Amino acid sequence: MAAKKAPAAKKAAPPKKAPAQEKAPPQDNVDLLDDLPVMATIELGRTMRSLEDATSLGEQSLIELDKQVGDPVDILLNGKLFARGEVVTVSENFGVRITEILSHA
Repeated sequence: MAAKKAPAAKKAAPPKKAPAQEKAPPQDNVDLLDDLPVMATIELGRTMRSLEDATSLGEQSLIELDKQVGDPVDILLNGKLFARGEVVTVSENFGVRITEILSHA
């Protein structure tokens, strides 16, 4: 006599997913960034020197840059190029007037 096979156990049904809850739209927290420090750097120009030339620099040394008078200066925010502008004087201080904000493309 052949042994009867036990009936196969039924697989448990996968748990039902909870109905999808709509997520609340993100709140505009841009105001939280208002107090975030940002380092602004104005770059007048650059130059390359040999180590020998650099070690010979001293007081009254003149370093020629790659830009001419009137050329736009680079404005960096946290080390990233953000805009260009022109050097101006404000009372007895230097300033920079932004003339072009660069796109991120």
